[in-house]
Amino acid sequence: MSRIIREPRELAEVLESNDQVFVLFYASWCPFSLAFLPVYEKHAAVGGQPFVRMTLDGNEDLFEEHGVEVYPTVIFFKAGKVHKRLDGKHLAGLKEKQLTELIASCGTGSD
Repeated sequence: MSRIIREPRELAEVLESNDQVFVLFYASWCPFSLAFLPVYEKHAAVGGQPFVRMTLDGNEDLFEEHGVEVYPTVIFFKAGKVHKRLDGKHLAGLKEKQLTELIASCGTGSD
């Protein structure tokens, strides 16, 4: 299961303490985010690299800082910096195949 991040400070701590981290940025009211959440959790349960998630609610500045415009968006951080990203598509969200491909392209062995 992924760790829920509630504040920007928590995300900064996770990025500082882990060399590689997948972060799901999503909105609790977005049907595409809600549909993708079980897919993300399935991959988080496999183990390997940390998977965390953060909702838009109260974190609008952080979403803006990372250029999140469509929900859900998954960003892979390496050494605290954005390494790769998977942006949701407007009115389509994300699919499991896309996440699987992102994980494989990051060479983390999480899947």
